[in-house]
Amino acid sequence: MSATLVKVADLRLGSIIAEDIMANTQYPIVYKDTKITREHLIVFQAFQIPKIPVLTTSIVEKKEKEFMLTLDNVKEDEVEVEVKSMTPFASQYGKSVEEFKSEFFKWQAGSKVDIVKVRTIILPLIDYILRDRALIFSLNELSDSKNYIYHHSVALSLISAAIAHKMGLSKGDIIQIASAAALADCGMAKVNKKIHEKAGALTELELKEIQEHPFYSAQLVKDIPLLKSDMKIAIYQHHERLDGSGYPLGEKGNSIAVYSHIIAVADVFHAMTCERVYREKESSFKVLEMIRESQFGKFNIEVVHTLFSCLADLPLGTKVELSNFALATIVFVNKDTPTRPVVKLIDTSEIIDLSRNRILYIERLIVE
Repeated sequence: MSATLVKVADLRLGSIIAEDIMANTQYPIVYKDTKITREHLIVFQAFQIPKIPVLTTSIVEKKEKEFMLTLDNVKEDEVEVEVKSMTPFASQYGKSVEEFKSEFFKWQAGSKVDIVKVRTIILPLIDYILRDRALIFSLNELSDSKNYIYHHSVALSLISAAIAHKMGLSKGDIIQIASAAALADCGMAKVNKKIHEKAGALTELELKEIQEHPFYSAQLVKDIPLLKSDMKIAIYQHHERLDGSGYPLGEKGNSIAVYSHIIAVADVFHAMTCERVYREKESSFKVLEMIRESQFGKFNIEVVHTLFSCLADLPLGTKVELSNFALATIVFVNKDTPTRPVVKLIDTSEIIDLSRNRILYIERLIVE
């Protein structure tokens, strides 16, 4: 069976590697007979490998498959391939965001908030989160800047649910806090669309209008009997900070309810990790470190520690991508430094303690 050298930029996913690929490493970075995935392309680029030997038959098969996709049902096939590549959670998440977007448009048009509909949207996702809290650390991979406000509301609900679950709250209270978190920014529907979608810096007047959204949110939910009064307060206070630096009232200390802090921490965490119209997405692990170091004194420390402790629950063997594009698995998590576990490189079996190697960090979890 013959092989052909192909430029990395021209490699096709699914092509089969003809021989072990070395890169000044003790072991191959990719082994012979491996099917090329997106992760392999990143590794090749990281090691600056110009060409890769692939089996000729795999190229032929790929071209035949591409030819078949040019038939009359090409669009249907492409959609089918895309859906199959998504995890069940990612697929449900996408549907929920679209449904939430539809509700948001209704609020913009003057409709009342339908709490039953909102719960119907988030409950299937909460079931996933309660089974695997680690999913909250990959939510930024599913978001996009154009539809950020809808992604943020759904993700805020899930992260708040995970924190509440880890804190030992009842299932009923978890659903309550998740519902409140999903509606925390519903008041943005009453803010000028051009302002909350603006790519550049906000003017003082625009910032003031944005900071009115907790008030608008509170007005939209105040007459909903299925939402507890504590949760309505949390919606109103989710941008308040312990040191008084928040808004809309600049509340301090114990005047801010713990439920408010749950939504607040979830809000900041997701906002800092996601791609926005004015910046690229950021590593969830790196953001957690930033929250601990730069936001101390602003949030309830128990809530912050709870979010951190969710990382300590990551099962050994969890696959991750490091900041240098290398793929690894988690082999040990120190509860004192959960953002920096000990990892084992997949391609070389090298063990790296990220708490000692401060240059590297986990870029993302790889959810399969």
